[in-house]
Amino acid sequence: MLLVLMVISPITFLNAQDKSPKYSNEFLNLGVGARAMGMANTQVAITDDVTSSYWNPAGLTDIKEKYEVSLMHASYFAGIANYDYIGFATSIDSLSYVAGSIIRFAVDDIPDTRFLYDANGAINYDNLRFFTAADYGFLLSYARLIPKLNNLSLGGNVKIVHRKVGEFASAWGFGLDFGAKMKVKNWRFGAMFRDVFGTFNAWSHNSELVSDIYLQTGNIIPDNTVEVTLPKLIMGVAYQFQIKDKVGILPSIDLDWTFDGRRNVPLNSEVLSINPHFGIEIDYKKLAFLRLGVDNFQKIKNFDGSESLSYQPSFGLGVNIKIITIDYAFIDIGDFSESLYSHVFSLKVSFN
Repeated sequence: MLLVLMVISPITFLNAQDKSPKYSNEFLNLGVGARAMGMANTQVAITDDVTSSYWNPAGLTDIKEKYEVSLMHASYFAGIANYDYIGFATSIDSLSYVAGSIIRFAVDDIPDTRFLYDANGAINYDNLRFFTAADYGFLLSYARLIPKLNNLSLGGNVKIVHRKVGEFASAWGFGLDFGAKMKVKNWRFGAMFRDVFGTFNAWSHNSELVSDIYLQTGNIIPDNTVEVTLPKLIMGVAYQFQIKDKVGILPSIDLDWTFDGRRNVPLNSEVLSINPHFGIEIDYKKLAFLRLGVDNFQKIKNFDGSESLSYQPSFGLGVNIKIITIDYAFIDIGDFSESLYSHVFSLKVSFN
């Protein structure tokens, strides 16, 4: 059933791609957990903890303890935007698992200058107001291990999206994700189908708050609209190497398949585009971890007409102390611009 959906759903939405934006609910594509970000988000085949709720819910079946809790915080654009995540997972029985996750990406304290000038035309800073533009994602996940099918794991998400721009506009959205994961000796295989039937955001605008300014500046007053996030298929593969029971090496590759036309990625066509990303994790006795990754390959056209290839590198460290795992990632989201370096920290607690 999962494979059928993976084939049918992109075709179903091909007719809608001309009316839908290529980039919608992009905050849900940033990723969660410093481990993942240090490996350039190559997680679909190897995710094995509470963050599987986001990466591939089928990975929840690899949780080793009864309960897991994870927290993450990151600042983007020199601290202008804050990105936070909290997740909880637990087993129902020996084969079934559930999890819940909350994701928030927000820019706080945005100045509202509509009332900065008083009736006499003078600037009055006491009239300055502030608002927040925030995006929220709520995930409820279920996964089940199927031992008879070579230990195949299947999972799914119910996804609720809430986006709010102060008092000016807000949206509610709903979508579904499906995932599968399998181990064959040292090989790891995974597939994650996000927004499998499309995620629909219904926007509501308080136009009366901005109508006067929009008319004065010649802008179009926004109407209530419905925005659709089209399906995306992510396929991953990884291989586990072990050196004398002390050092483990886990290289991983993910391929993001989008079906909304040509994108600026290495492999593209008028119908679909494929974006690869690569990661590797080296561990010492599963206690200390070193991670590297590279993704977001794009062709950049220079002013002299030549083309260059840009990419996003990442680096990470981790340490496991009994029931606590602390991870750190250093990522660049702006092609080596100092203001776009980001430090990501996450904490995971596993207990019975």
